[in-house]
Amino acid sequence: MKSILFLTPELPYPPFSGGRIKSWNLVGFLRDHYDLTVGCILKGNDEDYLEDFEIRSNLREFFNVPVKVPRSASNLVKSYLKRMPLNPYRTYSRRFAEIVDKKAFDYDMIFVDHYEVFQYVPETYRGLVVLHEHNAYYVMWERYAKAGQNPFKRLVSYLEAQRVKRWEASACGRADLVLAAPNDIENLVKIGVDREKCHETYHLGDDTQLDLPDLRFEDTEKALMYLGTLNWEANVDGLLWFMDQIWPELKTRHSDLKLYVIGKNPDKRLLDAAEADPDIVFTGFVEDPEAYFKRSRVFIAPLRFGSGIKVKVLNAMYRGIPVVTTSVGTEGLAARHMHHLALADTPEDMVQSIQRLLTDTQIWQHLRQESRKLVAEQYTWKKLFADMKHILDAQFERNEKNKP
Repeated sequence: MKSILFLTPELPYPPFSGGRIKSWNLVGFLRDHYDLTVGCILKGNDEDYLEDFEIRSNLREFFNVPVKVPRSASNLVKSYLKRMPLNPYRTYSRRFAEIVDKKAFDYDMIFVDHYEVFQYVPETYRGLVVLHEHNAYYVMWERYAKAGQNPFKRLVSYLEAQRVKRWEASACGRADLVLAAPNDIENLVKIGVDREKCHETYHLGDDTQLDLPDLRFEDTEKALMYLGTLNWEANVDGLLWFMDQIWPELKTRHSDLKLYVIGKNPDKRLLDAAEADPDIVFTGFVEDPEAYFKRSRVFIAPLRFGSGIKVKVLNAMYRGIPVVTTSVGTEGLAARHMHHLALADTPEDMVQSIQRLLTDTQIWQHLRQESRKLVAEQYTWKKLFADMKHILDAQFERNEKNKP
């Protein structure tokens, strides 16, 4: 059995956000088909979940090193002195590097989960190297530089985009195989990455929701639903834009309209923006959002920047609640406007799309049906990992043939 060393910049558990959902499922897939060891950096409160992760993952071996370097102005300056982008700097540990250097050569493949841990692949390692790009990260920084409100932060983001661009291009250049979403592959090719070494993958969500019965328009209330990480800047920016530019006009048309915002630890800017409006309800963390899927009429994902597949959008499509999002929210998905979901990049278009779905039963049912049909055909974990198994095995076979 081929052996794989899986490196990741955070504990891939619990699987409550898009990146961790993908990493957790990757660990399970690789463990079931290969001899797998996981090495990870511990951030935030990862230590709280270590025991449960080790029990549930059932790995050959697991090692970890805590690294607590906050995102701050002082660490940004230090990252410039170290000549590395901020996130790789915040993920660096000499101790972790030493462990990897000792272990790496016992494995047939190093699977790098996120570009920021590519720095740990030893220069002299001659096995296969796979880079899993959760996003084309430089694109996220570029978009924030354009969409952000603070001029200083926009400048910092622009400069960070240039640093990340060089770092990503270098990592992709060293890798034998790059796994990324279709839209991210296009953005990586723009900075010189060889398209031939890129293969498509996706961030998926809870596709077991496809087994649930269809939602019914008549069971819903006049309510919008948002679910996501409420301290992630792309989500905060999008919700602030929605509450400022779109929500007031919707309320003039529907005075009884509600907005349920689901997620833990909301950014203070969100709470401040919604403070005077009792119809914007912050629910806190909800382990099972099914009750909100059943009662809400429209799911919103007002994203203005970001990269990769948006799991929140996929989860809503699995469940069949009609989605209104932006072109950023649909990147990487073969979804068509007013066939699978509603696409709106301006406040006016978003108001009109939501208005239609609040009142038009026929189009509401059409989007429910076609969105579920699309994701069932193209975006399930079973299909994703069957394709990945074929790609990885072909890579192993090619490497064996090329050995002297």
